[in-house]
Amino acid sequence: MREELLAIIEKNSRIDLKDVAKMLGKEEIDIVNELASLEKEGVICGYHTLIDWEKTSIEKVTALIEVRVTPQRGQGFDKIAERIYNYPEVRSVYLISGGYDLLVIIEEKTLREISNFVSDKLSTLDSVLSTATHFILKKYKDHGTILTKKHDDEREIITP
Repeated sequence: MREELLAIIEKNSRIDLKDVAKMLGKEEIDIVNELASLEKEGVICGYHTLIDWEKTSIEKVTALIEVRVTPQRGQGFDKIAERIYNYPEVRSVYLISGGYDLLVIIEEKTLREISNFVSDKLSTLDSVLSTATHFILKKYKDHGTILTKKHDDEREIITP
């Protein structure tokens, strides 16, 4: 039941628990207890709302920053990752394979704010060897949700 429950709430965390219980053939109290257990164990770490910021008047710029670092003896990448994820601008930090070690995702209002973060905070850390910054220009799909809907052709077909 755990995997099915997690899959359901990952897609829609606002789903009515009565509906979840019906889907899984369980009692609602069993679902409530299982969710509480998953939260207590740290399996469920939080609940988030996916927002298409392009449809608002709020300006946001998202950047993916690849970071090459020197791992610290006995701590690997964890210590430098912790220093980076403690910055309030940072939304996500991932250890990745390939030419870089960490992927840092940040959101700011302007390109300049992102540039300042990279040059003033990120690049000045002792373990950071280099960075490469990529800006998200348009989101088509995010967290499994398609953000750009196809427009249906509403023109009438005219035949002779």
